Order: sequence, then structure tokens, then C-alpha cells
Amino acid sequence: MTPSQTQQTASPLPNTASDTPLPHAPAACARYLVVHQTRYSYQSAVSLSQQYLHMTPRSFDYQRTEAHRIVTDPPAEDITDGADYFGNLTRHFSIAAPHSALLVHVESTLALYPRRTLEQIADSAPWELVRDLMLTDRSDATLEACQYLYASPHVSLSAELADYARDSFDAGRPLLDAALDLTRRIFDDFEFDSTATDISTPLEQVLSGRRGVCQDFAQLMIGGLRGMGLPARYMSGYLLTHPPEGQPRMIGADASHAWVSVYDPALGWIDFDPTNRCLVQHEHIVTGWGRDFSDVTPMRGIVLGGGEQGLQVNVTVTPLELAG
Repeated sequence: MTPSQTQQTASPLPNTASDTPLPHAPAACARYLVVHQTRYSYQSAVSLSQQYLHMTPRSFDYQRTEAHRIVTDPPAEDITDGADYFGNLTRHFSIAAPHSALLVHVESTLALYPRRTLEQIADSAPWELVRDLMLTDRSDATLEACQYLYASPHVSLSAELADYARDSFDAGRPLLDAALDLTRRIFDDFEFDSTATDISTPLEQVLSGRRGVCQDFAQLMIGGLRGMGLPARYMSGYLLTHPPEGQPRMIGADASHAWVSVYDPALGWIDFDPTNRCLVQHEHIVTGWGRDFSDVTPMRGIVLGGGEQGLQVNVTVTPLELAG
């Protein structure tokens, strides 16, 4: 079979009211090529496949998509590109020809721009003021942020999650300082274990077991923040990983990644990565955001036939030279 070269060039979307513009237009601080391959193999022939993708990176203040393409094998039909409720770019396609395997190959070239530093977020407002503002302010930005205050399909609002988060939120503590402390506590308290959970594992079980993956840690942090009355959204994308010293970068060794964005009325959305204990800077590449994983699943769909199926996902993030 010959892959279909279905080209999609992603143009920047307008900023929403919650995407606070940078005070200046700095030069890019990093550029990357991201290659994301998804392979399905089927026990028997699939007669019809319909798929919905969130694999096109967003363009916003901290990121610009320079080039993007999606290639499928077998060739895709009935291709529809669009945007979802949250402004994430999407693609829907179908394949009506019988096939025993499906390859979706996605390539994106991106430029990343400087984000807020630790020094720049040090003087954020006390967290209680932000919590109370969510109940009283009727500005467009605050109303947009309020949709990330509530329970969602994979993020419950439980007393256990709020109690865990509360230890970082002393009276009068600046919101973003408290969020960074919670980020660091999750890293210190939990162990990364890819076998401990799956998409259906309740967050209360993640909290009690103290094990999971980036998706779990992001959603646990979001649940705690929302339980404190603070807007938090789920960020989906990729992370540049670093091979051991002296070793070459391995093709396909990276993976999709998840982290958290916290709303500050003065600074906008600020990103934290509890899996890596850090304030997000220029090694995180954003595909999209939503309430939780269910809003930005990279690829989901239905097939007729196929029987048992196998799945292989390979991601490679390669640094590029900065444009002159």
C-alpha cells in the first residue's frame, strides 16, 4: 500500500481571552521536529475505519507551528479538518477499503518562545483572592477560566484530592508559588510506574497507591486545584527528553506527555509539570488543552471487523537549528 500524502498546514488560531499576550515579541528560543507514528495491526480485515485526531499542535503566544502534515496508510478518505470546543485543531477521516493494518504518521515543525520564569511568577496574587474572583468577576477571561473549575470525565472533585492539595496552600500564599509547591510534592510523593494504572483508574486510587504516569499526575493535580476552587486545565503534547550522556538520541523513544496549566488573572495561564517537578519552559510542545485527557485524546475512533488488535506508538522529538 502507498501512503497518502495528506498535507495539513496549521495556521495560528486567534488567542482566546485567557491567552495573555506577551509584553513583547521575542525571538524563538527553540525549534523542534516532532514525528508521531501510530500503528494498528488487526487479526482480521477491517472493512471500515473512522478516526478522530488531536495531533496538530496549537499555535499561541508561546508556540508557532511552522509546518505540519498527516500521512495515512491506507489512504484516508472523507478528510475533515476543524477545531473542537476548546480551539484545538482536529482531523476526522475514514477508510472504506479493507485493511489489516493502519499507519498514521504525523510530522510537525515548531518554534517555541520564552515563557514566564520563576522570578516573573513570584509575586502572583494570594490564592484566596483568585478563588474568590472566580465567584465574582464577570470578565471574559474569568468566565472562560471558570469552565475548568468543575468535575470532568476523568477528574473527580473529592475531599481526598482537595486535602492533599491544601498542604501547599497556606493562608495568603501566592497562587503560583503554591502551585509550584504542589508540583514538587507530587513529584516527591509519587513514583512513575507505567504498569500501575490505566485510563479508567480513579484518581483516589492513584492518590492512595502513590504510583502512576504523567496523565495520572496531571489529573491528580488538576483535581486538587479545582477542589480548592482554582481553575486548572489539562495540557497535552510532547516533551523533549535527553539521552544519557554520550549516547545518541534514540528514534521513537519519546512519548506523548501531559501536564497542568493554572489560571492567574494577571499573568494568564501558567504551566507546571508534576512528572518532572518543574515550571514549564521551552521543552514542552503543546498539542492541545481541555478539562482532562478525554478532551484531547490523540487518536480515537471505531472500526468494523478486525478482531483483536495490536498498537504501537513511536514519538521522536528532534531539536532543530534556530531560524536565522
